[in-house]
Amino acid sequence: MPLTHKEDCGTNADGTVNYDYCQYCYKEGRFLQDCTMNQMIEHCAQFLDEVNKNLPAPMTREQYIQMMQGFFPLLKRWKR
Repeated sequence: MPLTHKEDCGTNADGTVNYDYCQYCYKEGRFLQDCTMNQMIEHCAQFLDEVNKNLPAPMTREQYIQMMQGFFPLLKRWKR
């Protein structure tokens, strides 16, 4: 998810904002889910209906998964 607003961001152990991770992945200095990148993609795919509400043209599940497979490896958590 885009981290365009402070309230979308995760938090560090000291309570400060962490701009590297979202609120759904990172809280109080740790990841909330212990999972692989592919498991996270599958988890996120279940929220496609919510994502499509904010898009001019809806995506299919396959398109959404393909998009995440291209984007997630660029995120700090999954970068290789």
